[in-house]
Amino acid sequence: MRIAIVNDISGVAELLKRIVGINPLNQVVWIARNGAEAVELCAKDTPDLILMDIVMPVMDGVESTRRIMAATPCAILIVTGNMRASPIFEAMGYGALDAVDTPLYGGGAIEERAGPFLAKLASISRLIEDKRALRKVRPHHRPLRPGRRDRLVVFGASAGGPGALATILGGLPQDFAAAIVIVQHVDRQFAQGMASWLNDCTALCVRIAVENDHPTAGEVLLAATSDHLTLKTADDVGYTPDPVDYLYRPSIDVFFHSACRLWPGEVMGVLLSGMGRDGAIGLKALRDSGHYTIAQDRATSAVYGMPKAAATIQAAVDILPAAGIASKLIEVVAGSRALTGY
Repeated sequence: MRIAIVNDISGVAELLKRIVGINPLNQVVWIARNGAEAVELCAKDTPDLILMDIVMPVMDGVESTRRIMAATPCAILIVTGNMRASPIFEAMGYGALDAVDTPLYGGGAIEERAGPFLAKLASISRLIEDKRALRKVRPHHRPLRPGRRDRLVVFGASAGGPGALATILGGLPQDFAAAIVIVQHVDRQFAQGMASWLNDCTALCVRIAVENDHPTAGEVLLAATSDHLTLKTADDVGYTPDPVDYLYRPSIDVFFHSACRLWPGEVMGVLLSGMGRDGAIGLKALRDSGHYTIAQDRATSAVYGMPKAAATIQAAVDILPAAGIASKLIEVVAGSRALTGY
């Protein structure tokens, strides 16, 4: 991969350069000392991946991410020692893929200390190279299921997802009569921060999903580990390492498929902004089983990858802007929409 580094601390930038160079297939193409330099350099030479700090002089990582994704979009990984949730998820809302803690100096081999960071780079490299087209299939949707007592809304999101999630959850009332589960591609060390950040955006209670949790109306459960969140029974969620070879961890497809198989009532699937195609096949499985599905539209997606993949295979009943999804979910849950077909 062609990688750029944006960090105002020269020692940290050099450490990141050393770590990136452990893999001979990686090349550091430029280093910027602040976000403004990064925007300028990216316009001249757009890399495959940018390692972006958050707190910097002149222009911070949030604004730099916003400008780069608007003008010369590329994969951005937030690499920061600042654990404040708000700027991290603002940057992810503008399209940053994920966030990781800055690898630290210390004893022992650098390869060992930087292991988790290198694993993250390897996953992103696979994601960037994963350009296989989804196979188009003939639609064979069943009629939409009538409303049932037990309703579940399942969200899948990646780059750009936090901002869309904040908008949608902020539009749902405290008495929203459906349980909600979110699978967002985010490093597990930032999951609790994301839950707290989203909790401040909505009247609903947002918390981390734990083993044997029961999805309940009025609560939002957020996947929180590198294992896959899944429905293990008709009532309870849990985590599983399988399938171990999935590029996306936690995988949206894994949870969507489990909801399709096991949830006893009505499921509403929503696939939001993100790079790649995780969730598209799972969303189609939900639609083919008669459940209601939404994909975020191109105009409001910071990264139009996952929703585009869903649209390509006709996995979504409706394609909507982020600001219109909450009202549509309220309408569907209230039963005012005729759920009889297409």
